[in-house]
Amino acid sequence: MRAIDRVREVSPPLSPKDKEMVRVAQRCIMAALDHSRAASITLTTDKGEHPTVEVPPAALKLIGQLLGVMSEGRPVVLMPTDQEFTTVEAANFLNVSRPFVIKEIEAGRLPYRKVGSHRRIALDDLVEYGRNMRARQANALKRMAENARELGLDY
Repeated sequence: MRAIDRVREVSPPLSPKDKEMVRVAQRCIMAALDHSRAASITLTTDKGEHPTVEVPPAALKLIGQLLGVMSEGRPVVLMPTDQEFTTVEAANFLNVSRPFVIKEIEAGRLPYRKVGSHRRIALDDLVEYGRNMRARQANALKRMAENARELGLDY
């Protein structure tokens, strides 16, 4: 299965008990990182064994951040930053149509590279484009609301 196919995989929502467990784990990891440079975790297996696993501090911080997001009940997607998308995958990622993605590419607003005759869009470029698109949408909504207030169309 390709990485992009896994993007839409969603685990079931956490139960309140699991959310609390995640919150506690996140607090413990982040507190441990604040007070030391220790980078190991002790696990408990089904057999009652307690192996200690060495983990780089940056990875522990990432795990802590992941747990924080999970405790809020928000979905999470992990991908390598060098991931590239086809135009169809980019459209799905942005929740827009493929022709819109092609139009943005051809207008020079969405960077891409060619692989043979196919276009590929880097994840970093796609995320940046998505942020900018959402910011433009938010500004447009703000202007519309201001116009409505000026025209006395408040509700």
